Amino acid sequence: MSQENGTREGFASKIGFIFAAAGSAIGLGNIWRFPWLAGANGGAAFLVIYLGIVILVGVTMFMGEVTLGRYTQLSNVGAFKKVAPGWTWVGGMGLLAGFLILSYYSVVGGWVIYYLFRAIAGFHMTDPKLTGELFGSFISNPLLPLLFHAIFMGVTIWICYNGVQGGIEKYSNIMMPALFAIVIILAIRSLTLPGAAKGLQFYLVPDFSKVTGKTFLDALGQVFFSLSLGMGSILTYGSYLSKKENIPQVSTIVPIMDTLVAFTAGLIIFPAVFNYGFEPAAGPGLTFVTLPAVFSEMPLGNLFGGAFFLLLLLAALTSAISLLEPLTAYMMEEHGWQRKRATVVLGSIMFVIGIGASLSMGVWSGFQIAGKVFFDQLDWVANNLLLPLGGMFTAIVVTWIWGTKNALREATNDGTLTFGLGDFWANVMLKYIAPALVAFLFLAGLGVFKF
Repeated sequence: MSQENGTREGFASKIGFIFAAAGSAIGLGNIWRFPWLAGANGGAAFLVIYLGIVILVGVTMFMGEVTLGRYTQLSNVGAFKKVAPGWTWVGGMGLLAGFLILSYYSVVGGWVIYYLFRAIAGFHMTDPKLTGELFGSFISNPLLPLLFHAIFMGVTIWICYNGVQGGIEKYSNIMMPALFAIVIILAIRSLTLPGAAKGLQFYLVPDFSKVTGKTFLDALGQVFFSLSLGMGSILTYGSYLSKKENIPQVSTIVPIMDTLVAFTAGLIIFPAVFNYGFEPAAGPGLTFVTLPAVFSEMPLGNLFGGAFFLLLLLAALTSAISLLEPLTAYMMEEHGWQRKRATVVLGSIMFVIGIGASLSMGVWSGFQIAGKVFFDQLDWVANNLLLPLGGMFTAIVVTWIWGTKNALREATNDGTLTFGLGDFWANVMLKYIAPALVAFLFLAGLGVFKF
C-alpha cells in the first residue's frame, strides 16, 4: 500500500483533489449523455427532477465515499477490508464495474478524437442523414476506430503512469480549467444564435405533463453515472485527501461543478439544435449525428465544432483516468505491484477487451447475448447491475457496519468542523433514503418495474 519510496501518494492541495474528483465526475455523461436524456424526456421537466436527485442522492453518496476513503487511506478493496472484512466483495464489485466501463469508454473516447479531427476539417454535411451515415460507416469500420481507441487508452495510461501528483493532479489542473473555459465560450456562442429562445424555452420552462416513471428512472441513473458513484473512483480519490481538508465542503463543490457543466452542456446544445431546426430528442446520436449537421450550418462551424469535441475529449480523459486509478491502486496495495507495471498491464488488458466492444459495432454485430452486442452488454452489466449494487452496499457498510458515528467523526475532522446537517446526512439520507432510491434503480434495471 505504498509507493516505491515507501510513502503513500496523495494530492498536494485541496484544489488538486477538487479538479481530479470533478474530472472523474465530469465526463461523457455530462456532455454526451445528459443532453440527449434531457431531450428525450421533455427538457426542463427532466432538468428539475435531475437537480432534486443530485441533492437527495448525489451529494449524500459522494460524501459517504470520500469519508470512507479518507478514513481508511486505502483504495476500494482495502477500505472495505479495514472497516468491514466480510464485505470486501463490495469493493471488488466497484473495481469490476470500472474495469468494464473503461474497456468500452475508451472506444467512445476514440470516436471523440476522430470527430475532433473531422470537426476541425469541417463536416460539410447539413443533413443528419448524411452525418448518420458518416457515424455508422466509421464505428463499423474494423480498423480505424481501433487506432483511435489505442490513442485514447495510451494517453489514459500515460497520465496514471506518472502518479497522483505528477500525473492525475497535474493534468487535471490543466484539463479542468480548459474544459470550463470551452464550456463558457460555447454556451455564449450558442445563446447568441437568432433562434436560441426556442431552445431555452424547451430546456428551462418545465412541462410536467411529459413526466413519466421513466423520467425519474433516467434522472436517477444519470446522477449515478455522472458522479462516478459505486465504482471506487471517488472513494480512492478520497483516500488521497489530506486529513485537514473539509469533507462536507469538497463533497458539495464537486457535485455542484458536475451539475453546472451538465446544465451548461444543455445551454450549448439545445439553442443550437432549435436554431437550425433539428430534433432535440435525437437520443445518443445527438452528439455524433445531429451536432455535426448543426456545426455545418453554423458560421465558423469548424472552429466551434472543434472546440466542442475538444471539450468532449477533455471530459472523457479526466473520467478515464479515474476509472483506471482505483484498479492501479488495488494492484499496488494488495499485490505489491509498482505503479508503472499496474497501469500498463491493466490498460493493455482493457484495450484488448475494448477491441471486442469496437468490433461488435460492425463485423461482430451478429454475435449477441440477450439481444445485445458486446459493447451494449458491457454497458448494461456495469451501469444497470454493478454500479447500483456497489453504491447501495457502500452506503450500507458506511452507516450500518462502520457506523454513522464513525462516519460523522471522520467527516467533521474529529468534531473540529461544524457540519449542521451532519446527523441528517448520516442517519437519514445515507442510511435510508439514498440506498432505497438506488435499490429502486437496480430493480428497474432488472426490468422489475416497467415504464
